[in-house]
Amino acid sequence: MGPQHPSTHGVFRMMVKLNGETIERLEPVMGYLHRNHEKIGERNTFIQNMPFTDRLDYLTSLSNNFGYAMGVEKLMSLGARYNPPTRRAEVIRVLMAELTRLVSHFWSVGFLMNDIGAFFTPMMYAVEERELVLDFFEATTGSRMMCNYLRFGGVANDLPERLRSEANLINDRVRDFSTMDYVWEMIFERLPRAVDQFDEYLTTNEIVTNRCIGVGTLTREEAIDYSAAGPVLRASGVPYDVRRAEPYSIYPELEFDVAVRYHGDVYDRYLVRLDEMRQSLRILQQVYPLLKATEGEAFFSGRGGMYSPRVPAGESYGRVENPKGELGYYVVSDGGQNPWRYHVRAPSFINLTALERMCLGHKVADVVAILGSIDIVLGEVDR
Repeated sequence: MGPQHPSTHGVFRMMVKLNGETIERLEPVMGYLHRNHEKIGERNTFIQNMPFTDRLDYLTSLSNNFGYAMGVEKLMSLGARYNPPTRRAEVIRVLMAELTRLVSHFWSVGFLMNDIGAFFTPMMYAVEERELVLDFFEATTGSRMMCNYLRFGGVANDLPERLRSEANLINDRVRDFSTMDYVWEMIFERLPRAVDQFDEYLTTNEIVTNRCIGVGTLTREEAIDYSAAGPVLRASGVPYDVRRAEPYSIYPELEFDVAVRYHGDVYDRYLVRLDEMRQSLRILQQVYPLLKATEGEAFFSGRGGMYSPRVPAGESYGRVENPKGELGYYVVSDGGQNPWRYHVRAPSFINLTALERMCLGHKVADVVAILGSIDIVLGEVDR
């Protein structure tokens, strides 16, 4: 099953053994998008890997940057001249990470609806909200998707005073906003309303409940055995979240709950993502006053070295709770300009290993829904 033409972006194939329409065996076939990411990462200098991480899960570039920056900063902290990120930089990092989680989950839920037969109408509602956030990303970082925004010790630049939003056209004219007013409207009004709207129209929808409840079940024990991560793990009843298990940045001072569901099926993976969107909004509403309070403060620490940092010899592991699960970077430095070893723990790859277990005994049509509920990006799977 699945496309395998080399010009298709994100190629994934499954070798399936069937008894009629019933799945008896399934083997994921990966690697069509393999780009030698890790070996190229060992050739690049430390800072050259920052835009390179954008290309892993290309929907979550800002969160990808976050994990890599933390991994290298841990190494830099072994040196005598290290300055940790400023308070404003940490606030902006969390703002970007949680907006990224919302964008990714909107995209995931929208495409899950496509996979189960609610073709493209829910998807377009999800894209509309995503575009609002991407307008903000573009104004701040210069790019909608490949943002390359974080730096060791901070971020590349501060939030702009004003932004021009193309997703808010009036009579085909791009509108100009105060950035802080735009952010306020997003996190206090538009995005909460959109999440409620998704919940109201989708959660009890007949297509969703018939296609998702009891399908693709992964028990708590199986999820742990397969090292599942993110919403796949939490939908199986394991309340594990890196933001709580190993708190980083300003997360320890923010109030939020770890979303968890207990049936481990496609439906619970959908519900966990809705729950997490609400928790992200709760975090963002606490971050907004911190943004106001740190206005005008430095967004980068140190006295230069943004592009050629001194990284002492040693090893570190930086990890963040990405929208798809724990994203980790293992970095080894020999004291030179580039990593001696650079390895990525990609949640999409880890979660795919449980695909056969979820599909056994189900019909061919269910495989597409189960795969959609895992929410993979092949750029991250194949690397």
